[in-house]
Amino acid sequence: MYTHLYDTLFADSFFSPTRTVYVVSESQLKDLKLRQQHEELDNLEASRKRLEETYKSRIKIIDEREHELREELKGLAPAEKEAVKS
Repeated sequence: MYTHLYDTLFADSFFSPTRTVYVVSESQLKDLKLRQQHEELDNLEASRKRLEETYKSRIKIIDEREHELREELKGLAPAEKEAVKS
């Protein structure tokens, strides 16, 4: 009987798609899920901490710049009043 080369190629187990299947007990699955949830919670807490630290540092930079600008404006205000009087 004649077989097509295409059929022969994909009938070979080397080319056929295979999946690895792992069999675990319910307790192992529960432990795995619990561990994954703890890891996710740890990641969320670390992310929150980094975000809060970044927020605080940006607020500090903004406050410092605001203070600098207010001081510059105070220095310029008397000069403007003298120029108006002249």
